[in-house]
Amino acid sequence: MTLPSVLDGLRVADFGRFIAGPWCACLLADLGADVVRVEAVGGGDDRFVGPVADDGAGALFLQVNRNKRAMTVDPRQPRGQEVIRRLLQWADVVVANLPPAGLAAMGIDEPTLRPINPSVILTTIDAFGRGGPYSAKVGFDGIGQAMSGAMYLTGEPGRPTKAYVPWVDFGTASLAAYATLAAVLWRERTGEGQHVEAALLRTALTTASGALVEQAVTAPHRTAIGNRSHYGAPYDVCATTDGWVIVQVIGNALFRRWATLVGEPSLPDDPRYADDTARAIHADALSDRLATWCRARTTEQALAELEHARIPASAVLSPQQALDDPHVLASGAMEGLTYGGLHRPAPVVAPPVSLSGTPPVIRRPPPTLGEHTDEVLRELQYADEEILRLREDGAV
Repeated sequence: MTLPSVLDGLRVADFGRFIAGPWCACLLADLGADVVRVEAVGGGDDRFVGPVADDGAGALFLQVNRNKRAMTVDPRQPRGQEVIRRLLQWADVVVANLPPAGLAAMGIDEPTLRPINPSVILTTIDAFGRGGPYSAKVGFDGIGQAMSGAMYLTGEPGRPTKAYVPWVDFGTASLAAYATLAAVLWRERTGEGQHVEAALLRTALTTASGALVEQAVTAPHRTAIGNRSHYGAPYDVCATTDGWVIVQVIGNALFRRWATLVGEPSLPDDPRYADDTARAIHADALSDRLATWCRARTTEQALAELEHARIPASAVLSPQQALDDPHVLASGAMEGLTYGGLHRPAPVVAPPVSLSGTPPVIRRPPPTLGEHTDEVLRELQYADEEILRLREDGAV
């Protein structure tokens, strides 16, 4: 039996690019929304980043654009502008991650959109958000990491380090999708549409807020400390005989169990290790003891003993090891996804949350360039002869 999707019937026009906008729309699509991705006639740059398919489609493109249809439109053409106008009238939600000037140029800014579709929900994502001197600037994930203090506190002292994975983009998309669902609920109650706004910098500041609040209140002027923690010890990444493990000890109960595990049961009675703050100050000695313990064991042996002592720990996995991990495989975290031009199914991450009654599912692969243009145009009430003329004019 096919379970219902909670957003069945919700129509989304996705003008997103790269990660934040497309992933926001993808999360809605996973929940059953009919999402139409709008691309330039030649394809957007984001389609081709990190190519893995014969047509140049990239790895992240496959992840953030599943469950969507796709059409191509040239907004510079008058007939292309008319296509976009009809699509905006069709949509319940419009998603775009563009700065204000870009929204206005596309005709999807709030003042232009609202008269066309008074009840539409406009969800926009930009780098800096409104209300400050940077509002018109453009930016990517790394800008949020850099401006929030997160990059300064990551890596080694004197070498600010950006996280390899774009956590600001994905976090912002998730928050935008959450707020969009709230706006959909409000419209169901009142009939009113509204403008949902999210910004990369705001997401990064939120995630880094603990360090920011601490600095404002007590001014500790933290600096980067590699894989350790300012808030407890031992908390570090250490080498085993055949790999690496991360061990995270926070709180007195965990510290006592760890001390017993490594053969130092008297450590908790040492005033230097009386609490998390004291242990963080004297982390060098504790990390050294942890490192010595790890070096005498394989990764498997170390993890088994740490698990028996109920101490949070994990192997540090390469991407291939993550794909091969038995829990990742058994839990269904990855799903094989087909796409034209792929020589094997792409293991995209399944919807990251679940609902027992209306679970999000992957129903269709990411669309090829312009795959559904004619289909969508017919739904927008274009006749076949009109579609032919649109193609001849280069409007689609």
